[in-house]
Amino acid sequence: MRTPPNERLTSDIAGTPKARKASEPERRCILSGETAPRETLVRLAVSPAGLVLPDAHEKAPGRGAWTGAPRAEFAAALASGKLKGALARAFKTGDLELPETLPQMVEDALTRVLLDRLGLEMRVGSLILGTQRIAEAARGGAVAMLLHANDASEDGRKKLDQAWRVGRDAEGSGERGLELPLDRSALSVALGRDNVVHLALADDAAVARVMKPLTRLMHYLGHDLPTAERRASVCAPDDELNETNERNEQE
Repeated sequence: MRTPPNERLTSDIAGTPKARKASEPERRCILSGETAPRETLVRLAVSPAGLVLPDAHEKAPGRGAWTGAPRAEFAAALASGKLKGALARAFKTGDLELPETLPQMVEDALTRVLLDRLGLEMRVGSLILGTQRIAEAARGGAVAMLLHANDASEDGRKKLDQAWRVGRDAEGSGERGLELPLDRSALSVALGRDNVVHLALADDAAVARVMKPLTRLMHYLGHDLPTAERRASVCAPDDELNETNERNEQE
């Protein structure tokens, strides 16, 4: 039967599986054989000399290999030779050189991409810095995502978390900002500012741009990832118990 003119060939008509959304590409991990969202996988590429290197920007020419193994598993696979075997099959050659420092190289590359992204957001005005500025923006409902350095004090986090909940009309929800896998020193150096402990993103588009490298780095480091519905916040039940006291203290 011919498809009528101007009628799209849908998955139902074609009898093929429903196409994946363009925003949700998946790749197969060379170590586990399982498919996963591309944002949780790391691409590896081979230099002309046969050196295997991380391709954190996913722009290296030629064939690439993807792995979703967290760093500990990745390092174990490198030490046992499993990684080299998987790469040899993926690249169809055994003439490969894998640096002993490859696990650290991957972490450094992913971290650099995230920091570069934050720097770009700062330059276009989507990144808010400074505790007071963040608090004011958060209470005014102008913060789409709240971020904390991993060495931020609990008191500082709670005050900004509460301000964010107020601005989102979410008091009592326990929503919290997301802890970055970076300390204040790394953030300060990368952004060229002193003592960067808290950060805020001003709009959903900026959140989407930052979440891609952040999700990849957190997955590689073995950190828990926020679900798709809660990527802009992380709930902490304990905060709900202290909500009333915190609000009274600030008033």
